[in-house]
Amino acid sequence: VEAVHLIADGKAPRIPQPKEGATYEGIQKKENAEISWDQPAAALHNWIRGHDKVPGAWATINGQVVTFYGSSLLDASVPVGQELTIKGASRPGLVTKNGLVVFGNDGNMVLVRNLQFEDGKMIPASKYFSADETTALELTEEEKKIAEDIR
Repeated sequence: VEAVHLIADGKAPRIPQPKEGATYEGIQKKENAEISWDQPAAALHNWIRGHDKVPGAWATINGQVVTFYGSSLLDASVPVGQELTIKGASRPGLVTKNGLVVFGNDGNMVLVRNLQFEDGKMIPASKYFSADETTALELTEEEKKIAEDIR
């Protein structure tokens, strides 16, 4: 109550905040958001979610920086998936139908739903191995004739 009265009367002491340690800028830098894999799954999840969206927690996969978005703890048996080697991780991740499963040093799992590549392209993590696949359009003979007529 006394503090409120001092403020209301304009007599409260004013102590300037020191400049040292007064910013969160260091945390927001991309180079400070690399994932350290030697942690339990809960810490990995907190790191990924804590950096979601800016600046984005990242790791190196196949020599490329890949940013992880949308993690959740996974409390189930190890799902079936295609192995994905992640630099610094003690065991490979698994690309499953639900996303990328990564493992903490405690053996527990984290499910990551989205991945973003250095070029800015974002994909569902479950599509990691099919991201570069493209299918060629094949026309039937009749369609080829129509295409030629249109030309």
